[in-house]
Amino acid sequence: MVELQELGLAETSARLREGALSPVELTEALLARMEALEPVLHAFACVTAGRALEDARRAEAELARGEWRGPLHGVPVALKDLVDSADIATEAGMKALAGRVPDADATVAARLREAGAVLLGKLAMTEGAFSEHHPETEPPRNPWGSGHWTGVSSSGSGVAVAAGLCLGALGSDTGGSIRFPSAACGVTGLKPTWGRVSRHGIFPLAPSLDHVGPMARSAADVALLLAVIAGPDPRDPTALRTPPDDYAGALDRGVEGVVIGVDRGWCLAAIHSEVAAAFESALESLAVEGALIREIEMPDSAALARAWVTACAVEAALAHESLFSERGGDYGPALGALVHIGGTIPGIEYARIGEVRRNLCGKLSAMFDSVTLVATPALPAPVPTLAEAAAASGDAERVAQMLRFTALWNFAGNPTLSLPCGFDRAGLPIGFQLVGPALGEAALLAAGAAFQRATDWHRRRPPLPTA
Repeated sequence: MVELQELGLAETSARLREGALSPVELTEALLARMEALEPVLHAFACVTAGRALEDARRAEAELARGEWRGPLHGVPVALKDLVDSADIATEAGMKALAGRVPDADATVAARLREAGAVLLGKLAMTEGAFSEHHPETEPPRNPWGSGHWTGVSSSGSGVAVAAGLCLGALGSDTGGSIRFPSAACGVTGLKPTWGRVSRHGIFPLAPSLDHVGPMARSAADVALLLAVIAGPDPRDPTALRTPPDDYAGALDRGVEGVVIGVDRGWCLAAIHSEVAAAFESALESLAVEGALIREIEMPDSAALARAWVTACAVEAALAHESLFSERGGDYGPALGALVHIGGTIPGIEYARIGEVRRNLCGKLSAMFDSVTLVATPALPAPVPTLAEAAAASGDAERVAQMLRFTALWNFAGNPTLSLPCGFDRAGLPIGFQLVGPALGEAALLAAGAAFQRATDWHRRRPPLPTA
C-alpha cells in the first residue's frame, strides 16, 4: 500500500495496462485508505464504494481482453461535489441542495466514465463554491497541518489528492479555487482556458468566471486528465470549438528558449519573505532548464481584484435566483450574504466592472506577444491558519490581497498552472503559478513537467494524520 501511494497517475496507468496492477486491488486499497483517514480528513462529501468496485471490475475485465480505453482506464478518481453524476447525490456543499440526485452526468463526468476511470465519490467543497463551508458541514482538514487552511472551494479535491485518497480529481475555479487548494495542499492544479472544458452539468457560482479543471500530483498526471475532459460540447454553447491538444505529447518539450515573463516589482511587493524566496528559487530552476526569464510590466489589476466579490455576487444572485427565494433559510451566512448583496448591486456598477475587465483582458493578451508564459506567486503569504483565514474573510482589502495573483486570470480566462515549489518554516507547502495565453495549456504543462523533472516538491507526501 505504501508503494501504491508513491505512484502517480501516469505510472499507475502503465502498470494497469501491463497487468502488473489490478484495478480492483487498487480500488480496494484506496477505499481502505479512505476508511482509515476520512474520519480525520473529511475530504469526501460521499464515497461511492459500490460504484467504484463496479467500475474497477469492468475495467479489469476489459483490460484482460486487451480493450484499452486510454490512460485513465481503471484509474480511481473523484469529483468535486458540484459535478453532476447520474444517480449519485450532488449537492455543491449546500444544505439547500441536500438529497439532490441528478438523472444525468455532467459532460466531464461522462467523459471520465467513457475513458474507463473508476469513480470513488464526490469531494467536499465550500458552500456553493464560495468562500466558506456550510456551518453544518465538517470541513476538510489539510493533511500537512489540520489547523491550516485548505484553500477555499475545491478543498476536498486538494486534500484527497495530497493524502493519496485518489489519483486525480476535478475542481472548479472562480477566483482561485483550483490554485489555492493546490498550493495549500502541495499538489498540481490547472485552471484551463475559459471554455476549454465544458461546464454542462456543473453547478455555477459566477458563470463568466467559473472554470473546471484537473488536480493531481504532477503536471504529467494533470495532462492525462485534461486530455479526457477538454474539448467542444454541443450541450454547452460557451464551450470552445477547438479540439484538445496533445497534452501528454507536449510534456517532453522542455523549456529551452521559452520566454517566461515576470514583473518582480508587482510579484514581490508586499509578499512574505518565505514566499518570495521560494518563487525566486522556482524561477532559477526554470532558468537552469533553459527558460529565458524576462522582466515585464504587468498592467494594473488592483481594481479588478477589489471588484471580484462584486462581480461574483451579481452573477451568483442570478444563478441562485430561484433556489434562494425558495430555500434561503438553508443558506449559510457567507453564501447567503453574497447572493443577497448581488441582487442589490446597481447594473451600472456591474457594467463598470465589465469595462475595466475588457480593457485589462486586451492588455494581458498583448503582453503574450513578447513572452510565452508569465510566472507569479500563487499566494502572497504562507498557508494561513484557520483562525487567520477566518479573520481575513471579513476584510475586503485582505481578500483583494489574497486574490491579486489569481482573480485577474478568471476575469481574463487565461489558463493557469499551480505547482508546488517549497515549504515554509511551519512545514506547509508553498506554490507558484505559470500563466499562458488562451489555449496555451500544452505550453504550460510542458513547462510544469520540466520544472518537476528538475525538482521534487511534487513528490513530497504529508505525514499520515491521526485522530
